[in-house]
Amino acid sequence: MSVRAIEHRIADDQVVWAFGPDMTPVLEVEPGTVVTLAMKDGLNGQITREDQLVHDILTDLDLAHVNGATGPIAVLGAEPGDSLVVDILDIRTAATGVSLVIPGVGQLHRAGLEARTKLFEVDGDTIHMNERISFPIRPMLGVMGVATGSEEVLNGFAGEHGGNLDNHLHGPGSRIYFPVRQPGGMFAAGDMHASMGDGEISGTGVEIAGEVDLRIGLLKGRQGRWPVTELDGHWVAHATSTGDIREALELASEEAARLLVDQWGFALDEAFMFLSVACDLGIAQTCQPSPFSAIARMLIPKIPACPQPFGT
Repeated sequence: MSVRAIEHRIADDQVVWAFGPDMTPVLEVEPGTVVTLAMKDGLNGQITREDQLVHDILTDLDLAHVNGATGPIAVLGAEPGDSLVVDILDIRTAATGVSLVIPGVGQLHRAGLEARTKLFEVDGDTIHMNERISFPIRPMLGVMGVATGSEEVLNGFAGEHGGNLDNHLHGPGSRIYFPVRQPGGMFAAGDMHASMGDGEISGTGVEIAGEVDLRIGLLKGRQGRWPVTELDGHWVAHATSTGDIREALELASEEAARLLVDQWGFALDEAFMFLSVACDLGIAQTCQPSPFSAIARMLIPKIPACPQPFGT
């Protein structure tokens, strides 16, 4: 049943630091409701100057309190086996974001780089790194998820519930299906970036505060093992691992094949060949070395044989 959207706003002090099985909602809404979430940056606003010494901050940084996620929101009628359907309608960033070089973290850690903090200025659709380097804004949400089935997962990590998926495709215009494993679903989101590249190889994007407008809907009786994203021309299967990107890539391939077989009637060998010849396997997050998760994705074109993630 269609329900007229009613706008709500949740402040950036209403946050969770982990996704677990026993989350308490700060808001309960009907499917189809539009909600505005305010959020601090993923570093919780700790870094405001370029002369702050990153290694000193990290010495005292509590990894249990990074990537605060605003919420959670319960959706009426959502039950295990369903999917919450989250449309990202708009993202409005603050004027200043931050990125870091952290000694010992990331693919260039062997270069021996010293700690560095860099502030980025956002001017309309452009991000200014310095007087010489500017590039287009690409706002997205790094953390989005729902209550887990049993274990508690800190917001720095990703899993079957979502969490720190760090997929740069999760910007305005994307629709993400989250598997409901507890009544109400319990959706929360945070870790906004003005821009983040695939892999996020230094461990940070342009970390920034801001607001996001979301529409939260409900799909009854269908879900993936991991969150599934829908874009204009593709849909996207995800998978995560504790840090091994090869494992994540293999699991994302298996998840994409599973959806093709279960939702659209592909034979497994058909799905395997189709994924190889027409689909794109890629990396969302693989900052190595890093204590956090690795995330892979498979982009599947919306052809008539599989026009969306889930069959009707």
